Amino acid sequence: MHINRIIVLLLLSAAAWAQPAQQKYINAKTLFKEGKYNLAQEAFRQLIPYSQDNPFSQYASFYYALSAYHQGYRAVARNMLLQIRELYPAWKQMDEVNLWLARIYFDEKAWFQGMQALTEIKGKEIQKFKETLKAEALSGLNDLQTLKLLYEKYPADETVARMLARGLGNSNAPADMQLLAALAEKFGWKKSEFAQQALPIVKKPVYSVALLFPFLASSLEPTPLRKRNQFVLDLYEGMKMAVDSLAHLGVRISLRAYDTDRNPETVKQLLETEELKAADLIIGPLFQEENAPAQKFSATYRINLFNPVTFNYDVVQSNPYGYLFQPSLEIIGRESAAFLNAYLPTHKKKCMLIMGDTRRDSVLAAAFLLKARETNLRIVQIERVNRNESGRILSVLATPTEFDEFKYPIQFTLPKDSLNCIFVTSEDPLIYTKVISSVETRKDSITVLGSEAWLDQTAVEFAKYQQLGVVLYAPNFTPFANRVVQQFRKRYIRLHGRSSASAPYTDYARIGFEFMFFAGRLLQEGGVYFQQHLNENKVNTVFGREVLYSGGYRSSQIVPFIKFSNGELFNITYRNP
Repeated sequence: MHINRIIVLLLLSAAAWAQPAQQKYINAKTLFKEGKYNLAQEAFRQLIPYSQDNPFSQYASFYYALSAYHQGYRAVARNMLLQIRELYPAWKQMDEVNLWLARIYFDEKAWFQGMQALTEIKGKEIQKFKETLKAEALSGLNDLQTLKLLYEKYPADETVARMLARGLGNSNAPADMQLLAALAEKFGWKKSEFAQQALPIVKKPVYSVALLFPFLASSLEPTPLRKRNQFVLDLYEGMKMAVDSLAHLGVRISLRAYDTDRNPETVKQLLETEELKAADLIIGPLFQEENAPAQKFSATYRINLFNPVTFNYDVVQSNPYGYLFQPSLEIIGRESAAFLNAYLPTHKKKCMLIMGDTRRDSVLAAAFLLKARETNLRIVQIERVNRNESGRILSVLATPTEFDEFKYPIQFTLPKDSLNCIFVTSEDPLIYTKVISSVETRKDSITVLGSEAWLDQTAVEFAKYQQLGVVLYAPNFTPFANRVVQQFRKRYIRLHGRSSASAPYTDYARIGFEFMFFAGRLLQEGGVYFQQHLNENKVNTVFGREVLYSGGYRSSQIVPFIKFSNGELFNITYRNP
């Protein structure tokens, strides 16, 4: 009797606990349905811990993720959905989890992760939503190379193939036309659905080129001191010099400068003018916040557009008429892996990746890792650090475990000669200086590969780069002894009474001259619609640097690599496997 009474009391107690959990869940769902996502997220959070008295843990976790998503906290939502997959793999709502995961990945332009999440969906009743999400997401993907890679991975997926066919229709490359014909035959489509009319060859005696630059004219002080947007002014001065040089060669450019004031609204107002609609080429805008209206304008009026300085392919990705003069971050990451694979001896391919916490770092790292898998490089460790925890790099690389009789370290937690190279994606001095310092402390032969941007900062002496054999990817490198470069610098000094370079390494006036000369020759040889000419020819710039846009790429595919020798920088040639 006594035992029976205890059992009854336990059952009553459990029921009493379950009732509040159920009521809390109902209240949380009500908040969610009313769109009060911040309150709903907190309410669901209290129900996430699993216990026998709380049967709502899985659902609370799921709606917690959705509440976070609706507030713009995609990373929080993604991590919670991944946690659900790990903790409750047999949950009956797993298809919905994967559907939302795919949506988040697509929002973040993580196309392959999104597609992988969709492949995990098995239920027939959700297939319609799956295909709708896929079509909507991939309709925003205009990068031809990414579409080709997706098709290689999912050759039977008709939605992927259709989006690729749409992209191929914007290309004039013969290989792309052949692939489009093969897709049309495979899936029973009409090629004419996708193939756009070939762009006409339009050549003119004078080409109108519009610059959309943040000159900030209304706020500049009329003094010889360095301005806050000095690189913009230097870029413009170099471009004007190139226009003069082109005129001597019979290439006439009408260069028209417009001040965006680094304001998207100003850009929109400029784009409403009739003279911009008549431009043959647009250069700029330079900053991402000004970018969207200009790209839409370029695509709508079919005016080719170039950004001469950014490495961020996102700024032109949605615009088939948009180009980068620089190689994209994806190409730099890819070529860096190819370079290290060719540069290092056969038996020394162990590599560490050290990355910061910016999106730029993530893009570089992802492309590097993707290419590394195709080579003999072995990625033995990946470290992601932010500037506030950069000291951890010293702990990883240079924590001593043994000392000699003079108290100098001779062995480390990461053993000497266990690593052959380090690819550093960050341009933050707090991060890359720790890498340099660690390698110097270790005194073993590790090749560090970083960015030419390091040379514009004084955090590391140039002599140390030479001493340690540091290699830098350098899209803007031209040898100092280059005859044409020297002529340009002398001419700039005569015109302006000062050196063209306002930074230790990067010379924006030179970049402006090189780019504008490249663009002028492109217009001369290919006309207003120079796509086919650019796609079929490797081009040498006026300073001898190669740029290549074949295969549908809209950013240069060639990345030089440099290092110091005898106090001077020189280009390292290598064979890309």
